[in-house]
Amino acid sequence: MDKPSSLLVLVFLILSPNVFFLLQRPVMARPPLYTNSRWVVDENGQRVKLACVNWVSHLEAMVAEGLHKQPLDVISKQIKSMGFNCVRLTWSLFMVTNDSLSSLTVRQSFQSLGLLDTIDGIQVNNPSLLDLPLIQAYKVVVSNLGENKVMVILDNHISKPGWCCNNWDDNGFFGDRYFIPKLWLKGLTAVATMFNGTNNVVGMSLRNELRGRRQNAKDWYRYMLAGAEAVHKANPDVLVILSGLSYDRDFSFLIKRPVKLTFTGKLVFEVHWYAFSDGDIWEKGNPNQVCKRVVVSLMKKVGFLLKQGWPLFLSEFGVDQRGTNVNDNRYLNCFFGVAVEWDWDWALWTFVGSYYLREGEREMDETYGMVDWAWQDTRNPSFLQRLSTLQTPFQGPGVSNVRPYKIMIHPSTGLCVHGKSLTEPLRLGSCAGTEAWSYTPQKRLELKGTHLCLHAEGMGKPTTLGTSCTDATTKWETISDSGMHFSSKLSNGRAVCLDIGSNNALVTNPCKCLSRDHNCDPGSQWFKIVNSTRMMSPSSSEILHLPNLYGKDQFPLMESIGTQIEEGAVNET
Repeated sequence: MDKPSSLLVLVFLILSPNVFFLLQRPVMARPPLYTNSRWVVDENGQRVKLACVNWVSHLEAMVAEGLHKQPLDVISKQIKSMGFNCVRLTWSLFMVTNDSLSSLTVRQSFQSLGLLDTIDGIQVNNPSLLDLPLIQAYKVVVSNLGENKVMVILDNHISKPGWCCNNWDDNGFFGDRYFIPKLWLKGLTAVATMFNGTNNVVGMSLRNELRGRRQNAKDWYRYMLAGAEAVHKANPDVLVILSGLSYDRDFSFLIKRPVKLTFTGKLVFEVHWYAFSDGDIWEKGNPNQVCKRVVVSLMKKVGFLLKQGWPLFLSEFGVDQRGTNVNDNRYLNCFFGVAVEWDWDWALWTFVGSYYLREGEREMDETYGMVDWAWQDTRNPSFLQRLSTLQTPFQGPGVSNVRPYKIMIHPSTGLCVHGKSLTEPLRLGSCAGTEAWSYTPQKRLELKGTHLCLHAEGMGKPTTLGTSCTDATTKWETISDSGMHFSSKLSNGRAVCLDIGSNNALVTNPCKCLSRDHNCDPGSQWFKIVNSTRMMSPSSSEILHLPNLYGKDQFPLMESIGTQIEEGAVNET
């Protein structure tokens, strides 16, 4: 195809939303998975971002929750339709190693707990599971997730079935009453062997939240490395996922003594991070100072592994989805900024809408759950929309051939800044089709590939794009402890910060919450500039520059798309 013809086709394709959707569509993972530095990749070396949700199966019943309220296939399809590509499926050690428990059928398990109404519900929704042994029912759940193209990470959550966790439950560390190392190794080996050859089982998390008075680094090395070797020997196709100390919040002991195993390319570390991990400091402190303090501590104890080139799996995080918990809401804004910056693999706690039996209470509502108590509807659609921004990778091996660029994300909404043209106000919109930005050494926020930069126009007024980029109104500095306030000066010398106005318009307002005031919430003024190589749609202002397509430096992203089209990478219309 000659160059002028290819350019005409390219313009048509760029303007076609169907083609853009095709270019954005995530590639199906091809197990087994491997590690490439800090990334999880498939057999072709393409990054596979683990965007998972936890599905509880470790409580007293030892049956995946919710099967009395919805058919198994309906639940699996719900998980898939919400954009999750994997499930962290929990299991209790005794389900595998205790003969009196492992021999129980699903019906007998619920009968032993007096949950006769639950049996009736399973009879209606999943009758074929009722008289299966517990481990067989577990395998059916894994199989059905696979049929719906959902990957599974098997998580040994606890030994004695029940709610997790505290320091005194005798389940916390090697040598505790219910945590016998030999029995644990036997159970890991049995489960790894059981799912050897099950294509959608891509990883095994060896033990959830090590904790308690016995915990120490010496025994961690002794037993966790033995567990890793046992799993790899029984099933070399799965990722081996190691938890740290102090409820999966501390790997600092690895700084002086890194892990050494007989295998490579399969090791992942996991971390947990909730608002309550740090008590109620989010509500009682200023979010700017708290965010910095918590993140610095987290990176010191855990995040250094990313810088050393290890994959870090955030296997538990979550919030009260009713939206009324101030501690959770403030934490979530900080969490979101960190999650997009590091482009973590993650697993949300939890999908579960209610529990058969939790801590003695029947049908307890799970306010952290993605679905409601009845397991029918999404509990909080706006949270799911916000979460969707994290479900697609921003960068990593094979994400696309696009040159690296910056995007501007608003953590409290999960939306990105769009600057379409000189005549339209800048607004927040989906991060799937945002423009590329540059943050220059001169502190200018510029649309990449153009000569347009962000201007502060006045107090409470919408920001604009302009070509004059040398005065104070175009200089944007980060000024708060969180590093997420962007401040400029108006022509009268008054400082303002980026903020969100009506209809998601980008405006400037007085900078807020910079003091130690704990009653102030800076969420609307927090923005994060992060790296991305996602395929993207050009802005309207870039399309206006189409005559300059022959200048590669002016339009690198368009050139990349054109190259893929000419090479046959796009084969659908």
